[in-house]
Amino acid sequence: MYDTLIRGGLVVDPSQGIHERMDLAITHGKVAALQESIPANQARHVVDAQGRIVTPGLVDLHTHLYWGVSHYGLDADENCVMKGVTTALEAGSAGAQNFPGLRRYVIERSHTRILALLNISSIGMAVQAVGELEEPRYADREHARRVVEKNRDLIVGMKVRLSPNVVGANWLEPLRSTLEVAADAGIRVMVHIGDTDAPLEEILPMLREGDVLTHAFHGRGHSILDDEGEVLPVVRAAQERDVWLDVGHGQRSFSFHVMKRALEQGVLPTTISSDLHAHNLAGPVFDLATTLSKFLMLGLSLDEVIERSTEAPARLLGMEGKIGTLQAGAEGDVAVWELREGEFTFEDSYQNTLTGRLKLEPVLTLKGGEMFLPLR
Repeated sequence: MYDTLIRGGLVVDPSQGIHERMDLAITHGKVAALQESIPANQARHVVDAQGRIVTPGLVDLHTHLYWGVSHYGLDADENCVMKGVTTALEAGSAGAQNFPGLRRYVIERSHTRILALLNISSIGMAVQAVGELEEPRYADREHARRVVEKNRDLIVGMKVRLSPNVVGANWLEPLRSTLEVAADAGIRVMVHIGDTDAPLEEILPMLREGDVLTHAFHGRGHSILDDEGEVLPVVRAAQERDVWLDVGHGQRSFSFHVMKRALEQGVLPTTISSDLHAHNLAGPVFDLATTLSKFLMLGLSLDEVIERSTEAPARLLGMEGKIGTLQAGAEGDVAVWELREGEFTFEDSYQNTLTGRLKLEPVLTLKGGEMFLPLR
C-alpha cells in the first residue's frame, strides 16, 4: 500500500526524459513507483492531478533565508516548500561568525531542505548600509576554513560578492581568498557580479570547473555582452570549462535584453534561480515559479525550464539521483502545478516588461512525502 498517489498529471522529469501522463506513488518519504496507471485502491491518499503538471520538487540555487539576521532574509517555508521549491541553497547570507545561528535557527527548523554557501566575509550579509567586504579584515580565511570543516553536511560552497558597494575598490583579494578556502576544502565557489570594477575578462579565467557565476545575465556594467551586443569570447570559454552560468534574477540582476541576446547566440543559463529575498519578494521576483514563467515567455520549453531548476542544480549540489528527479528511490519531493494560459505581464530587474501567455502556479508540494499547500 502506497502512502500517496498522484494520479493523471502530465509528468515532466527531464532527469529521465519523461514528458507524459503518468501516475506517481510515494511511500515512506521516497518515490516508490512512476507508471502509466496505478489503481487508486493501492494508496492511502490520492491526489487528482488531471490537467496539471507534475515535476520533481524544484531546487533553487540562489536564495536568502536568514530571517531576522540578514536584511535580505525571508521565511524559508512560506517562500520555498509552499511554492514548489523543496531544496534551497542559502547563498551566503551567513559568514563564519554567524553561520551557527543559520544552522540552528533556520536550517534545522525548516521543512524546506536548505544547504548553504558560506560567505567569505565573517559577518555575512548582515546590513544594507555597509558592504560586508569594505573592511578587508572580515575576509577571515582561517575562520572560514574551520566553519566549513565543522559543517560539511550543509556547506557546499563559498560565496563572494564583487559589486563596488560590497567590496569597494578591492575586488581581487576577496575573490582570491574565496577561491583559496574553496580549493582547500574541495568545494565550489559562487561569484556575484554586477557593476563590478573588473571586467569578466579578468574574473572568469580565475574560476574553476564547476564554479558558478551568478547574476550572469544582469544589465549593468561589465555584462556578458560587448558594446555590440555580442557574447564575450571569455564567457563561451568559461562555459567550455564547465563554469556554470546561473540566472540569480534578484532585484537588480536580470535583464530581458541581455538574456534575449544571449539566447539568440546559443548561450543558455546552466541553472535558473531566483535570488529571492526580502527586497524583491513583492516584485519583480515574487518566487521561483514566476522566474521560470519568464523563461517560458523567452522561448525555452517547459522541459528546458524544469531541467534547469531540478536536475541541473541537483547535479551541482552533488545530489543527483536523490533530489531533482522522480526516479524510484529518490526523495519524495514533488511539485504539482497549474500551467495557466492567458496574457501575463512580466518585469525584469530594470522595469522592462514583456507579455507572455503561460504562467506556472504552485498547487501543492510534497517534500519527503509530506504535503504543503501555498499560502493564498
